[in-house]
Amino acid sequence: MTIALILQAALVAAGLALAGFCFMLSHRLKKLNDLETGLGGAIAVMAAEIARLEAALAAAKAGATTATNGLAQEIEKARSERAYWALQRQFLPAQAEPRRTLRRRRAISEVRDA
Repeated sequence: MTIALILQAALVAAGLALAGFCFMLSHRLKKLNDLETGLGGAIAVMAAEIARLEAALAAAKAGATTATNGLAQEIEKARSERAYWALQRQFLPAQAEPRRTLRRRRAISEVRDA
């Protein structure tokens, strides 16, 4: 046998081994890209979940923004009412205070004294 014949046989054997390896890889890639059981299916499910979570996040953000605005309005309203009552107490004489406020002050002072 000559060296050329041995090299040709080695090339044929290497080519057959490479063909078998490529066949095995293509079979694995087909399984991986299967939309029901493979990685393709997992990617499709994850993409759908991401879209659902983004929608839920947008809805939560809108709700939080609405709640924040409502709370800010209520706080501003409470501050203005507090300022109004502070002015009322400042300018009303002690006798002109409503009876309910006087009763409440007396009850508080009685509790403090006890």
